Amino acid sequence: MSPTTALAEVVDVLVRLRARRPLVHCLTNHVVKNFTANALLAVGAAPAMVEHPDEAAEFAAMADALLVNVGTLDAAQIPAIERAVPSARAARKPWVLDPVAVGPLTLRTHFTRSLLAHRPAIIRGNASEIIALSGRTGAGRGVDSGDPTEAALGAASHLAIQTGGAVLVTGAIDHITDGKVVFTCANGHPLMTRVTGVGCAQGAIAAACAVVSANPLQAAIAAATLFAVAGELAAQRAPRPGSYQIALLDALDEIDAGLLRAHARLA
Repeated sequence: MSPTTALAEVVDVLVRLRARRPLVHCLTNHVVKNFTANALLAVGAAPAMVEHPDEAAEFAAMADALLVNVGTLDAAQIPAIERAVPSARAARKPWVLDPVAVGPLTLRTHFTRSLLAHRPAIIRGNASEIIALSGRTGAGRGVDSGDPTEAALGAASHLAIQTGGAVLVTGAIDHITDGKVVFTCANGHPLMTRVTGVGCAQGAIAAACAVVSANPLQAAIAAATLFAVAGELAAQRAPRPGSYQIALLDALDEIDAGLLRAHARLA
């Protein structure tokens, strides 16, 4: 698949997403729920935050996709995730893993690694998180990466082969791989790192993309590209973090085939 073909498929994914309006079950961190829900709505999907352990499995089978984000992992969320993930898999619904802060913290690192056996369609994280998730030692500090994106390519390929899915390594340049090929997306803007929940929302959008694309690699490319192009467009209107958050939601709503073709930098 060439970058040109990949971009054409990104456009098709967006069209199918807005026609389908997939329902994404978000088991995500408490800090970002509102922004994640609004980002899904802006791009054309639908959010749901069904978190009680006794409901999580039932709803995961009903929704179109599941997002698991361990950013604020707590005692109630662990059993909800443990029940929701196998339920989504049994119902043949794609699920996305966002291993926030995996590496420095023991409990979440062991727990998140255990989820790999359930074969997420997409794993999305920064370089240090991806390195640590693969069983190696990363240089992460909380949610911040201490490793360059390129340093995670070996770990990303390993994880993609292990799970049979795709891995999106985020950074100044995003790298996306299925363990066989690597694509890069050079869009984005530094302001994306100054608003809480931006990366987490991208994970939810990746889940929505996975509903309408049978190819996890293409779904991950679409999530990276849609979000990064929107990030650039938002920065043209909003030079500070407070206004940028709102501008990013507006850009996700505005993004279309013409804007993607004009701005996307895929390789």
